[in-house]
Amino acid sequence: MKNVSIKILKRVFYGMVCYICLPLFIFSCASQSGGVVPITPPPVSPPITTPIPAINTNATTAKEIVLDMAAGFNLGNVFENGINPTNPSTNKGIIDLYYNAGMRHVRIPTTWMDGFSNNLADANGNLNTLHPRFLELKEIIDYALAKKMYVVLNTHHEHWLKDHYDGTAIYDTKFAKLWTGIATFFKEYPKQLLFEVLNEPEGNLGQWSGTGYPLPTVEQALVYTRKVNSIAYNAIRATGGANATRIVMISPNGQGNQGMIEEVYPTKASLPGGGTDTYLAIQVHTYDPWAFCGQTGNNAAFPGNTSIENAIKKVGVHATLLDVPINYGEFGVGRQSNTAERNTDLVRGYYRVFNLTCKTQKMSFTAWDDRGWFGLVNKEGTSFVNNIVPSMMAQ
Repeated sequence: MKNVSIKILKRVFYGMVCYICLPLFIFSCASQSGGVVPITPPPVSPPITTPIPAINTNATTAKEIVLDMAAGFNLGNVFENGINPTNPSTNKGIIDLYYNAGMRHVRIPTTWMDGFSNNLADANGNLNTLHPRFLELKEIIDYALAKKMYVVLNTHHEHWLKDHYDGTAIYDTKFAKLWTGIATFFKEYPKQLLFEVLNEPEGNLGQWSGTGYPLPTVEQALVYTRKVNSIAYNAIRATGGANATRIVMISPNGQGNQGMIEEVYPTKASLPGGGTDTYLAIQVHTYDPWAFCGQTGNNAAFPGNTSIENAIKKVGVHATLLDVPINYGEFGVGRQSNTAERNTDLVRGYYRVFNLTCKTQKMSFTAWDDRGWFGLVNKEGTSFVNNIVPSMMAQ
């Protein structure tokens, strides 16, 4: 028993000596070599990034091009109303910002015969291609095309037409002349320039609210909407050249509402060109439900992801029937007063779900950005706000 105890004491003593002396030995060796031996950290692997592909310059038909457009943005409150400056330097910077985020198309809302003290076209629809604002518009279009982006050019507010249209030749002739001028000027531009004939048909073409205007579902409003879309479509195609096969987008009434596509165009035969034009596309918009998406809405009214997804898929079902591709030309969440609600995962998630659902339906989508209530970049156009775009575009 005594011998065992001595052995145990020896082992304890030996362990204590090693515990005390070993660090001194290491320190001594380190001192002889000139300092403390550094510990080399393990190598860190570089982050894996998924590059955003360039556009497919071989895409030709509407189905090919609309799919290839993928994600895009609106250059809002610029050429349609002048709230934001039209100078090329600012707007080129915004295009660069979005391009670097992975977006490959830009929609440029443009009002031609309304809203400015000096309009781009006169009261008869004659286009002034020397107008300083038109030259700025052209420079920005050229810049985006040079970056290998798609550009959607439209006629936007044009309340002279929408609020007063009555089916008579006076309006038909003006609208045809306006689009003839636009299409002729850009006649030989590449196929990456698309024409959208009329933003959000409303007023006498049918809208959900407002005194004196018919509801979108009224038969006369449906007839007027089809007629106005066809007038512009025919005027564009008649100019020939690259416009014979340029992608032309038409929209339903009720402010382009996604739910009206079935009413305005129930069959292929009801489409411009009788449903045989493979270079025709349909653009729809949605801010549904307005209680959530509208600038006066609130996050408590969010209907859930499934509701957002199902509305888009319903449009997809009808698009398959028509055999025409879909671009969601406007969508978003705005806040006029309780702006902090936009800086939430709920809102970022809405944009993300919109992206993913459109992709599964082979649709392109164009987020509304006005640098105001629905702003995605700051007022100066130099950076994204609320991390909405990076979240929406995350791979």
